[in-house]
Formats: sequence, C-alpha cells, structure tokens
Amino acid sequence: MLKVGYFEGTDPIVLSILAAKGVDTLPLGNGEDGCGKYIGHITKEDNISLIVGYLHKVIPLSEQLSKPSDILYSCIAHNIPVMILVPKEFFDDAKKILGDAAEKVKIIDPKDALDELTKILG
Repeated sequence: MLKVGYFEGTDPIVLSILAAKGVDTLPLGNGEDGCGKYIGHITKEDNISLIVGYLHKVIPLSEQLSKPSDILYSCIAHNIPVMILVPKEFFDDAKKILGDAAEKVKIIDPKDALDELTKILG
C-alpha cells in the first residue's frame, strides 16, 4: 500500500484524490506547527512512499541554528522522495534557501502537484 506523508496546507483536493485512489495519507509536522507526526521521527517502518509540503514547512525559524536539511534528515537518510511546493517563479529562491537539501528534493509548482505525485507513485 502506498502512503504519502504531507505537511499542513497541502491541497486537500489532491489528498482526497489520492485517498480515492487507495493511497494512504499521513499528516506530518515540522516540530513547530504541532501537526501530525514529527518528520524527524520518521523511520523505514512508517512505509512512507513520498512526502509533500510547502517550502515554508521545511525552513527553520530564523533564530534556530538548524537548516532545511536538518528538518529533512530522516527523509534523506531513508531515501524517501520529498516534493517541495513552490510557485515556479520562485524555484531559484527556493533552491538557495534549501541549500544542500535542494539536491535531494524535487521542487514543483503547486498546480502540478497531483500530476507529479501520480508520476512518482506510479
């Protein structure tokens, strides 16, 4: 069974379509928003096929010393694909903000989310 982990704010229509197609959805949190399972505690046993969420959910607060790759560490370590949603005109800005994590995630325009999710999930 496929499972998509998602951050709060992910389009509920997209998530509902996935659910209608038999894909499980798991809410995730970044440690600050109090939503879902903390992304830092994800393990292989969670059987997550893909994670999706908006850029602001993986950017640490400015007073924190961490960086996006710290928030996404469990995903990267367990080779879970991550889709970061950002309007196309801000892709370059997003890559700069993501730093070294930019090479390990797929940045997509939110309007293309369902198509991209479907491609990756097969």
